[in-house]
Formats: sequence, structure tokens, C-alpha cells
Amino acid sequence: MDSPFIYDRFVSGKNFVGRKNDVNSLANLLEAGEHVAMYEPPKSGKMSLIQQTLFNMRVKGHQFMVGQLDLFNVRTLDAFLLKFASSVIRPICSTPGEYSAIVSRFLEGTHFVFDSSRFASDSEEIISLNWEADHEDLARMIRLPQRLAAERGVPFYMVISEFQNIMKIDGWEDIFKEMEKVLSESVQSPSVSFIMSGSMVNAMKFIFEEKKFFYRMHEHLPLSRVDDREIIDHIVRGFMLGGKVVDRELILGACTLFKGNLWYLNHFSAVCDSLSKGYMNEPILMEALSTIISIHEPRFKAMVDDLTDFQMSLVRATIDGVVKFSASDVIERYKLNSSANVRRLKDALRKKEIISFDEKDEPYFLDPLFQYWLEKYYYCLK
Repeated sequence: MDSPFIYDRFVSGKNFVGRKNDVNSLANLLEAGEHVAMYEPPKSGKMSLIQQTLFNMRVKGHQFMVGQLDLFNVRTLDAFLLKFASSVIRPICSTPGEYSAIVSRFLEGTHFVFDSSRFASDSEEIISLNWEADHEDLARMIRLPQRLAAERGVPFYMVISEFQNIMKIDGWEDIFKEMEKVLSESVQSPSVSFIMSGSMVNAMKFIFEEKKFFYRMHEHLPLSRVDDREIIDHIVRGFMLGGKVVDRELILGACTLFKGNLWYLNHFSAVCDSLSKGYMNEPILMEALSTIISIHEPRFKAMVDDLTDFQMSLVRATIDGVVKFSASDVIERYKLNSSANVRRLKDALRKKEIISFDEKDEPYFLDPLFQYWLEKYYYCLK
């Protein structure tokens, strides 16, 4: 039987928990032809939300095309363009002739060619470059979804995951500027919407909030926290499928520790499920928690080892609930040296995606389990 606690892939349908308002908001934005930016920590449910939204829209009879591009391993302009091309064309073609026709009609005059050998080998990429990519290649590729939408007469939704990785490409500003030209155009019918999703929160904030790329061209869609009651109901139902029982208060404690992160909670519940044949008591949940921590501890230790003493002092101040780091008593207590040094430390921890800051400039940890590990195992505060 399939596990009710899925954590190794995105979920939709009956496995999707909560966030009904977020789903409706995203659907409304897409139907209006708006572009959307989503930046949340890794494994916080961005792709599940996107897939659930598209699933609901299809059930309601909406017709559209979807291109899905993951930039996690992209570092060059050529790689970006080839993956972009394949993610746009693959969903609408099936035969070599169809691929070749799309390239010849919509990418004429560029250095892109249909690569029949890659198609025959079932490669992820089916487009090649016969020369180094130039600005014209970039401009034509970014407009490809728009031209296909116009030809097919249905909207095109371009989902780009790990969007912040574009900044790893030499000349990344040119890519953003070319995208801005497309995004700034008035909504056409059929529309093209870009969903720009990133798990490096501070890097995405740098793009959209500090450098203000795509200013007034997109809507930022933050994910709401799933209600604890919905999470508890989901976990209790999952255990009941195997004839197992758990105290709701114990699950509430897990929701608090993981701060509603469903990826952690599903993994935690799956471990609990494997440890018991009947009643889920507190020792079982604590053993499951130890298992989860042992899995992630090497990563947490590497994160700590990468921080300087000053940076660790700011981390400790954050754990202690400090929000005004530049106050003279805080600088003295935590040996932060100076207010100028505090600014450097905040920037460093942002770049390392350890903490972020809300609209009040108050810090928060991006990974709830890392925060718990610091408190219990590094600083021994629990």
C-alpha cells in the first residue's frame, strides 16, 4: 500500500493538505494572465501548490499548456536556453517531425536546431545549438511561449523552479532584462504567465525586492501556514489507514516543533509509522524525532562549520529572541563588535540562507529543524 505520508515528491489531489486560499489566489492570478513570484524555503510546498492549482483548473475545464523548467543544475546561458526550449516544446510535441516544425517556424534565424539524435536517445533535451548563443537567441527563446500560445489559441503557463539560479549565469542581468520586456507587455489573449519559484528566499528577495527586477510586472504569492488542525487530521487519518492510533496533542507538539512544515511532518510521520504496530506513544515519537535529526545532522554541522564566530554570535542572539542587533547592550553582550559589523553579519547570514528578515526587519530561521537542533544540541538550551 502506498504510504499516506509522502515527502519524496510534490503532492496533489487527496494528498494535498490545506492552503485552499493559496490555490484559489494562484488560479485567479493565472486566469487573469498575471505573472507570479513565489519564494519560500526548500520543501515548503511551492510545487505542490502549483500542481494542485493546475489540477483544479483542469478539472474545471480550463484549457492551457504548461512548461516546467528546473534550473537547479544550470550555470551557463547555453544550458539555460536549451533546457528552456525543451521544457516549452516537449509538452506539445510527440514526433520528430513536430519538433522540427516548431523549431523551423518559431526559432528561424537563430542558432537552435532540432537534435534528432538526442530525441532518439530519449534525452531530456531535444534542442541543440550549432553556435554559441547570442542575444538574439535569448530574445527569441524567451518569447517562444508567447508565440506558441498565440498559435494554439490557449494560455501558456511557464513554471520556472529555482529561479534564483539564473544569477549563477554570466550576464544574468541580460536574461532578466529580456524577460522584463516580455512580462511588461499588456495581457494578451491567450495569455502567457510566468511562475517564478525559488527556494533560496534571500536570493529571491534580492532579485525582486532589492534590485526590483520585474517591478510592477508580477504578483508575489507568499505561502500561508497550513492550519494545525488540518495537519493533525491528515496525520491521524494516515495512521488510521494502518490501524494505528495517535494522541492529537502529540501531533500538535510536532506541528509546533516543525512550524507546520509538511515535508518534515510527513517524513516524521512516516518514520513513526514504521516504528509502531498499534498505539503511537510519546517514546515512539521521540525515537522518530531522533531518527529525523540523525539524517539531517551532518548538514546542520556543515552549516555551523561554515559560520564565523561573529556570525554564530548573531545566530545565538536570534535564538535568544533579539530583534534589534545594533543596540549597544546587544552588541556588548554578544560581542558583535560594532553596528557596521552587525550589518555585515546580517548580510552574510542572508547569503548563506540561514536566516531572513520580515517586513519589520526582525529575524527568523528559514529551517525550523535547524533552529531546534541549534537550541537542543549545539547550545543545549532544551
